[in-house]
Amino acid sequence: MRANQPLILAVPKGRILKELEPLLSGVGIEPEAAFNDPSARQLQFATNIPELSIIRVRSFDVATFVAFGAAHLGVAGNDVLMEFDYAENYAPVDLKIGACRLSIAEPHNMVESDDPDRWSHIRVATKYPSITRKYFAARGVQAECIKLNGAMELAPSLGLCRRIVDLVSSGQTLKDNGLIEIEKIADITSRLIVNRAALKTRPVQVQTWVDRFQEVADAA
Repeated sequence: MRANQPLILAVPKGRILKELEPLLSGVGIEPEAAFNDPSARQLQFATNIPELSIIRVRSFDVATFVAFGAAHLGVAGNDVLMEFDYAENYAPVDLKIGACRLSIAEPHNMVESDDPDRWSHIRVATKYPSITRKYFAARGVQAECIKLNGAMELAPSLGLCRRIVDLVSSGQTLKDNGLIEIEKIADITSRLIVNRAALKTRPVQVQTWVDRFQEVADAA
């Protein structure tokens, strides 16, 4: 991470990016036209601010780009931050977007006879094995985690496991697949994250953006 290079902001693809766009506008960041062009294949974009560019990556990769200094700032859900737990990342601003929760779910027909207080060993399908193991370990439960990157809701019906840990928003996807949310692990929102080394070596530039995002998030 060179001291004189333009600042790089890493943003996630997908649903969160749509919610983020008004905040980018609010802090005065206008990406080049290709950023909103669905046919464009580039991943790094200039902005109206010469000393700032944007990269667009998978939501799970934002934290890694920032932690290893490939980006100075980023926007990531605290589910991602909890899963990777990079010491190099600092999350000073809750942007209050992407609100959902990380929860445990199981088939409807298990709920009446199931008692979570009696669990000692469970098998769980999840995109978040680290969070899941830590959560259950704190309760004295051994969790065998099957890592899936999507279609978690299929796992119980196809015999892969009986429970899943996944993000839940409305709960409709669970309902449509015969599952019910039985326990919340954490509330999730997206945060502005900062590389700690960048904050130390370029404090004025980085802190200026932190303050701008904080002001816009508070106003929203």
